[in-house]
Amino acid sequence: MRTVAVLAFDGISPFHLSVPSLVFGRVGIEGPPPYRVDVCAEQPGSLATPAGFDIRVQHGLDTLTRADTVVIPSWRAGEPLSGELRAALRAAHAGGARIVGLCLGSWAVAASGLADGREVTTHWASAAELARAFPAVRVRADTLWSDLGDVVTSAGVAAALDCCLHLVRGDLGSKAATELARSLVTAPHRSGSQAQYIPVAVPDAADDDPIERAMVWARTHLGDPVDLDSWARVALMSRRTFTRRFRDRTGTSPQQWLLLQRTDRARLLLESTTDTVERIAVDTGFGTAVSLRHHFHRILGTSPAAHRTSFQGQSRAVALSS
Repeated sequence: MRTVAVLAFDGISPFHLSVPSLVFGRVGIEGPPPYRVDVCAEQPGSLATPAGFDIRVQHGLDTLTRADTVVIPSWRAGEPLSGELRAALRAAHAGGARIVGLCLGSWAVAASGLADGREVTTHWASAAELARAFPAVRVRADTLWSDLGDVVTSAGVAAALDCCLHLVRGDLGSKAATELARSLVTAPHRSGSQAQYIPVAVPDAADDDPIERAMVWARTHLGDPVDLDSWARVALMSRRTFTRRFRDRTGTSPQQWLLLQRTDRARLLLESTTDTVERIAVDTGFGTAVSLRHHFHRILGTSPAAHRTSFQGQSRAVALSS
């Protein structure tokens, strides 16, 4: 069982606090839970919230040193860390814990010094202020989340949900993350490179959204050759207009988005079926096992065989303990 320590503080928004608690707390609800979630605070006890009610926290900062993942779901912009909290975060990191800053929690990550010379993602509205406060940190406001392995940061609340699902996907596999996303009625996967906000108007619900229509069409044709001209025709656009509108919508090119969708589908098939790598390569549009292995390793840093061994073995272990 992995331990997730979630840091609360006086004045925290219950909504921000609920995101990691909900995601990591709901995984495996039909079997042995793979995560234990402990909410902690620098000063345990009753903490005020802006929602009109208080919350009571039992655990102190010593919880951080026992955690596999430490999540800071929010912070007060411009407020420094106490010496005790900074030391606890650095000690947890030195002990191998993954440090996660969601939304303005990236301020606490930057203030800890763990991101010096590296990058963090934060809410676009606070990015400039964060960059001024911590010049040793490269601040991203153009992505949903960034994962450095040991340090993970995200933009606002919806992006924080995407980020936590990304962590579950890495820990437990695509199948577990997809099932969790379904139970939460949210998108199963949004790439961290996706833009935080759309710089063009979103169509009204009653209107047809050609980019969304094209994305749905592509997801249902992952095993088929998808050339850009045919894809643009689904959206009733020229190739040039489609490419521009797609990048405005997603923050990436149509080809790169499609490659990520195919890779994610391959992950799911590797975890949930016994199909050969060659069969999965055909079904996901890679064509050959060589192509699948190349892109899988480039994007995920591992081979299809190693991924299957890791997550199918994990699924069997969970089933046996149920």
